[in-house]
Amino acid sequence: MAEDYYQVLGVDKKSSADEIKKAYRKLALKWHPDKNPNNKSAEEKFKKISEAYAVLSDTEKRQQYDQFGSADQYRQQYSQEDIFRNFDINEILRGFGFEGGRGGGRTTFRTSRRGGGGSRDDYDDPFAGLFGGGGMGGGRQQYANMPQKGQDAEYNLSITLEESVFGTDKKISFQLENHIEDINVKIPAGISSGKKLRLPGKGLSGYNDGPSGDLYLNINILPHPIFARDGNDLYIEKTIKFTQAALGTTIDVPTLDGSVKRLKLSPGTQNNTKIRMKGYGVPGLKGSTKGDQYVKINVEVPKKLTDKQIKLVQQLAADGI
Repeated sequence: MAEDYYQVLGVDKKSSADEIKKAYRKLALKWHPDKNPNNKSAEEKFKKISEAYAVLSDTEKRQQYDQFGSADQYRQQYSQEDIFRNFDINEILRGFGFEGGRGGGRTTFRTSRRGGGGSRDDYDDPFAGLFGGGGMGGGRQQYANMPQKGQDAEYNLSITLEESVFGTDKKISFQLENHIEDINVKIPAGISSGKKLRLPGKGLSGYNDGPSGDLYLNINILPHPIFARDGNDLYIEKTIKFTQAALGTTIDVPTLDGSVKRLKLSPGTQNNTKIRMKGYGVPGLKGSTKGDQYVKINVEVPKKLTDKQIKLVQQLAADGI
C-alpha cells in the first residue's frame, strides 16, 4: 500500500495547518530519540513523521503533494533535498520543548553542500544537528546528555464573571509528575474566556538539569444568572409594564459590583430598547478601552384583562392608540 503523508501524521486531507502541527507535535514527543534511547525503530519513525511534516507544513509543498496523492510518487519527482529545503527541525523542536541540536545550532536544509553541480541526494543531513552531527544514530548520546527544557502543561480554569471583570487571586491544585502542585495565580481584571495565562517554569521538570516547562491556564468564564458579557460590554434585561412604557417610568438597575443605579425611561419607550450605561462594563485588558453596560428593555403585554381593562383598552383603540 502506498505511503500517505496524511496517514503518517494521522490527519485527513482537510486538516488545517494548526491540526497538522498539533498531530506532529504529539508524534514527535512520542518518537523523539530522547524518549527512545538506542531504539533504531523509533529513529526511523521520527524521521518518517518529520518528512511528512516538512511537506504538509509548507503550503507550496503540500499543494504539490496533493497532486500526486502518495509519498512514493512525490519522492519520484522531488529529492530529499527538495523535501527538506528551508525546513528547520531544530527551531520546530525548540517550540515543542526540545533544545534541538548540539550547542544550540540551527539545522536548515539547503539546496546543495557544494552550491551546485552536486547530485540530487547531496544535501545537508536534516538530522545532523539534532543528533550531534552524525545523522540518524550518530552522536545521539552527546545530545541526550544536554540540558533539555521540560514539557509545557495546561490547566483548564473556570472563574466567575465577577472574577473575570474585577480580577482575583486563585489557588489551584493539580497533579503534576506524580505529585500535587499548589499554585497561587493572579487573575488580571478584564480577562475573557479563551485567553491563556502563562506561568513560566511551572510545567514539567527539565532533563539533565534543564529548565522546567511552562504552565498555561485556559480561562473559561462561568455563566451568570443576570448578566451576559460580550467583549468588554455587559448586558442585562429589565421588564416593564405596557403602561410604564407608554407613560414613562423609572427603574432600578443592578451593576456587577453590587450597586444599584436608577434610570429614567421616557414616555413611549419601545420594546427591545437598549440603554447605555457608560463605563459600567469590563475594564480594558492591556490598555484596551473599558466597556459599558447595556440595559435591554422588554415591554410586557398582559395575557389576561379584566372587563374594566378591556373596555379601557377598547377606548384607547377607538382613539387610535
